[in-house]
Amino acid sequence: MKRKKTLENFYSESGNQVPESLKSGIGHFNVFKLDEFAGPKPKPMPFNRRDYFKVSLVTGKSRVHYADKIVNVDKHVLVFSNPQIPYNWEQIDVQLTGYFCVFTEAFFHQFGNVLNYPIFQPNGTPVFELSDTQVDSFATTFKRMFTEIDSDYAYKYDILRNLVSELIHAAMKLQPANLVTNLHSNASERISTLFTELLERQFPIESANQQIQLKSPAEFAKQLGVHINHLNRALNEIALKSTSTLIAERIVQEAKILIRHTNWNISEIGYSLGFEETAHFSNFFKKHTSHSPLKFRKAEIV
Repeated sequence: MKRKKTLENFYSESGNQVPESLKSGIGHFNVFKLDEFAGPKPKPMPFNRRDYFKVSLVTGKSRVHYADKIVNVDKHVLVFSNPQIPYNWEQIDVQLTGYFCVFTEAFFHQFGNVLNYPIFQPNGTPVFELSDTQVDSFATTFKRMFTEIDSDYAYKYDILRNLVSELIHAAMKLQPANLVTNLHSNASERISTLFTELLERQFPIESANQQIQLKSPAEFAKQLGVHINHLNRALNEIALKSTSTLIAERIVQEAKILIRHTNWNISEIGYSLGFEETAHFSNFFKKHTSHSPLKFRKAEIV
């Protein structure tokens, strides 16, 4: 898997001029019609992380690959992509239609942290299959984006931020209540947030020489300056899972990505994920997936 694709790469590869807002480092936003941008025979999109956010509304048969999951789409889909999770699209229909917008984290500067929303978090649900009625509602929001971005209104980017927020909240309302993170303003919520940030800071793994440094609950508790029992109570209250379970799930997710999308050998993957012995990594992976790393790789290739 290659290093993150930048917005500069995105514009250059599509034959468009790189906007001045990217060159100057300020927040950036843009919106596109998919059929006009990609054409009837688009180049395959590589499975990779991007350093920007993307919200896509797509109609047509396709297959969405993100992190360690695959979603088959029969008709309409809304997808929220972020810099932490690698993804790509596999086009099945000859022509896909729809819209997508791209923006940087700086676009929401001073308007909150967009990564706090569940759909942009590692264990969130970023893919939503839509009915005909639902897709019309989201398409209307994208059409309003085109109207605003083409206007000469001085505060149009404030409106565009609000429209992106509309997409986010409308999508989260489609989730069952138990899938949406409860935002409690208490000590447990704060510890849970700090733990998640510390865990995610170790990823993505982009080199076989890179190795995660924190792997055990005790190591995380020490780094956070709390007792391990306090950390476990906080995570059980907020995430409904133990510290060790959350760590293991994230390591397994990254392991699946590396096994599926790199040519590294199993020893290299195990080392990068904190396992000094290949056998220990293989046993860990099999315990959590019921497959050895080699069998998982062969099954994915087939």
